[in-house]
Amino acid sequence: MRILIIEDDDRIAKPLAEYLRRQHHIVDITTDGLEGWKWSQSELYELILLDLMLPKLDGITLCQRLRAASSNALILMLTARDTTDDKIIGLDAGADDYLIKPFELKELAARIRALARRSQEIRPPILIHGDLQLDPAIQQVTYAGSILLLTPKEYMILEYFLRNPNKVVTRSAILDKLWEFDKSSGEGSIKTHITNLRNKLRASGGSEDLIENIYGIGYRLGNK
Repeated sequence: MRILIIEDDDRIAKPLAEYLRRQHHIVDITTDGLEGWKWSQSELYELILLDLMLPKLDGITLCQRLRAASSNALILMLTARDTTDDKIIGLDAGADDYLIKPFELKELAARIRALARRSQEIRPPILIHGDLQLDPAIQQVTYAGSILLLTPKEYMILEYFLRNPNKVVTRSAILDKLWEFDKSSGEGSIKTHITNLRNKLRASGGSEDLIENIYGIGYRLGNK
């Protein structure tokens, strides 16, 4: 899931981003509401974690602006305000859920999973390509029954391939879908991640051509 954190307190934003990245999410951070608005119009975020009290543009106004612009992103509002009236204001502004600071990261992760289940996008529970299987529910990949230990980025690239099994995937598409707002370091590392993925698949008995090179364009899932 691509997530935007709009939070001006680094003590909250940075540990939160690190935790979510370990859960295989793509995470961007910005510290003021106006910048958050600009980023939300530049990238397709599936979830926005939105602080209520922000410089330049407050969370309620930003939430209203996002909904007025027909944003389909899930919005989880984060705030220290815990009165019923505050919650009603946030939800009426268009937020999908409301979490009170301080909160446990495990609770936040559970809220995100609940929001994802309620979203309209329906996906198959297990992605299968021959002997290769990826289970998004438990974020586990197996080949011929053997579990593959993948890094978060390797996992996300493989999931993207499996969701586009008959499609040639360009490097720019991988960057747009799986890299964070600053993509400057992404282009050079895609090849390394693909090589590592191939090595791990081959070590489990997979074909060398399971991830094919399409010269000058990108990659495609090959023989099963």
